[in-house]
Amino acid sequence: MFRKLSVVAFAAMLAAAPLPVLAQGKKDSVVMAMALEPPGLDPTNAAAAAIAEVTLYNIYETLTKINEDGTTSPLLAESWTASPDLKTYTFKLRKGVKFHNGEPFDSAAVKFSFERNAVATSTNKDKSLFQSFVSVAAPDADTVVITLKNAEPNFPFLMGQASASIVEPKSAPTNITQPVGTGPYQLGAWAKGSSMTLSKWADYRNAAAIKLSKVTIRFISDPSAQTAALLSGDVDAFPRVAAQRSIAQFKADPRFNVMVGGSRAKTIVAINHRKKPLDDVRVRRAILAAIDRKAMIDGAVDGFGTPIGSFYVPTALGYVDTTGINPYDPAKAKKLLAEAGVTTPLELSLKLPPPSYARQGGEILAAQLAKVGIIAKVENVEWAQWLSQVFAGNGPHNFDLTIVSHVEPFDLVKITEPDYYLGYNNEAFNALYKQIVSTPDEAARVKLLGDAQRMLATDAVSAYLYQPQLITITNKKLKGVWKEVPQYENDFSAWYWE
Repeated sequence: MFRKLSVVAFAAMLAAAPLPVLAQGKKDSVVMAMALEPPGLDPTNAAAAAIAEVTLYNIYETLTKINEDGTTSPLLAESWTASPDLKTYTFKLRKGVKFHNGEPFDSAAVKFSFERNAVATSTNKDKSLFQSFVSVAAPDADTVVITLKNAEPNFPFLMGQASASIVEPKSAPTNITQPVGTGPYQLGAWAKGSSMTLSKWADYRNAAAIKLSKVTIRFISDPSAQTAALLSGDVDAFPRVAAQRSIAQFKADPRFNVMVGGSRAKTIVAINHRKKPLDDVRVRRAILAAIDRKAMIDGAVDGFGTPIGSFYVPTALGYVDTTGINPYDPAKAKKLLAEAGVTTPLELSLKLPPPSYARQGGEILAAQLAKVGIIAKVENVEWAQWLSQVFAGNGPHNFDLTIVSHVEPFDLVKITEPDYYLGYNNEAFNALYKQIVSTPDEAARVKLLGDAQRMLATDAVSAYLYQPQLITITNKKLKGVWKEVPQYENDFSAWYWE
């Protein structure tokens, strides 16, 4: 009897004891955090970069994939060729791909997606790109031929952006809340204002290569709370975290990997040219002369920025340094305002979206402008308000000044759009941009890009502040997270635990 009880007790002890570490598999889930919650989950529908941070290459896929070094590689397209004049691109599509709802991916889906992006009612942030297509032809199920009005040497890169995501036609109307794509993940749950989960799609064409079965994304806007979540271990990774002031602490902690990477982002003080007296270039130059870029970089992002003088960054093809065109000079600012006939104090609205760089930068900007007789009346708004009141193409463009970071790599074209929120409609610049995109020779294009940067700086289209240097902090054992940021994305298919 004693022996029998002993055996039973021993078996119970074994059942209660934890398995040896070697018998346990590697972690297959991760908790990531983001500063901003996406307003929806259709990247072809709205401009918010947070949509791409969740969906791009995870839920939706594109014809091409943009890599960490800015190069492009095949994704839904196995290969592509360009005509000598760079106006016609032929994509050979990957076979055997299907959408989450079981529908086949083919050239008809690509044609639908791109033509949908170009219609007059489209709210795609790159609508002008898709409207520059002469045609999207689908000669067979596995081939798409796109003909453009103008040459576009960057077209393969542009086709890897979130705005070029391929959607399934029947599901397109509900993608904002019920996204359907061809990617390795599907939406699990979405607790609005708190978190979101993505679950690995078992029927993905290369499911065995996807190491993470579940990704939980938490939304943490407050910089102090971001730091606390990382230090407590509640969060495994925080790309583009606002941890400038605590970076030394993380670097000294062996639990973390700290990466500071470059970006194609441009943080600017946007000026509404539709409002008087901001339609006067002298007033805009006065605003620029009142701004000390170094003080803005130090105060808004704790020094993690590189000064810029135009809508272009040092890592881009053909960059020229234009910071000397509108240098910090408060005396000159006062003189320009007087020349423009402006009676000071001049009151202007300053609408600030939620990110800390905008809110902190706005306080510094208001103090600098006050020194030259411009009173910036700060109004903090949420992203939804900012997008509808300030940015939306159909207006009302109800602002004088705002601070925002534009994260798209190739967005000079935006300046040419007549309904763009800045209201800068300059035929000379539009003609110059057309010349840029119709020049196949790279050396000649570089010269023209320099001309474009100088024109934007001379016209004081915006107050160009800095190129952000972005901080990503992860658990030391988590691999595959990017340091460099050619565009805002989080490719969970490449993440894994060591």
